[in-house]
Amino acid sequence: MSARILVINPNSDAPCTAGIAAAVAPFARPGLAHFDTVRLPDGPPAIATWADWHAATTLLAALVAREPAAAYVIACVSDPGIDLLRSQTRAPVLGALRCGVAAALARADRFGLIAFVEASKQRQRRVLQAMGVEGRLAGQVALDLPMATLLDAEAPRARLAEVGRQLAGMGAEALVLGCAGLAAHRRYLEGTIGLPVIEPIAASAAAAVLAVS
Repeated sequence: MSARILVINPNSDAPCTAGIAAAVAPFARPGLAHFDTVRLPDGPPAIATWADWHAATTLLAALVAREPAAAYVIACVSDPGIDLLRSQTRAPVLGALRCGVAAALARADRFGLIAFVEASKQRQRRVLQAMGVEGRLAGQVALDLPMATLLDAEAPRARLAEVGRQLAGMGAEALVLGCAGLAAHRRYLEGTIGLPVIEPIAASAAAAVLAVS
C-alpha cells in the first residue's frame, strides 16, 4: 500500500486548494506515495495576517489529530502551526516555506522571497530566523494582490515580473514564490527573469515523498 501524504491548505479557498492539488500531483509515486489534498472549510479565506495564521493553527491541529498519514504538508508559505503539529505526531510535518527556502539554497547563495502581502513578510522572516538563514535573504517584496488575482492565469504576471526584476537587482540568485496561489506561474517567471524560481508546494511535495521513501 502506498504511503498517504496529507497536503493541507490552511485556508478555505477551494480554487486555491485545486491549484495546490495540481502542483503536487506530478510527485505522486504509484505504489510508494500518494497525495490527498484538503482545505480547512472553517479556516480563513487566506493566510494574510497573524490572526489568520493563529486561527488556522487550531484547525490544523484538530485535522491532523483525526486524519492519519505517513507525512503532512502545510501548504501555506508561512508554515502556520508547524511547531504544534510536530509536537502531536511522529510523522514528518513539512512546511512549504521551509522546503522552498531549502530548495533555493541548494541552487544559490542568496535568494529573494516574493511575499503574498506586506503583512506576510514578518511571518516569513520569523521562519527564516528559525532556520538560521536570514542572512542569505537578498530581499523580500510583497505582491499585495488578492488571492483571486493570483489564481488567474494572466492577471498577476506583470506584477510578478516587476517584483522578480526588483529582487534580482537586490542580488537574489534564486526566487521563492511566497504564496501557494502562485504555483501556476513558476515557469512564466523563470523564463521572464532568467533566474531559478522555486515553487514551495512542489518543493514540499518532493520532500514529503523522500521522507516516506
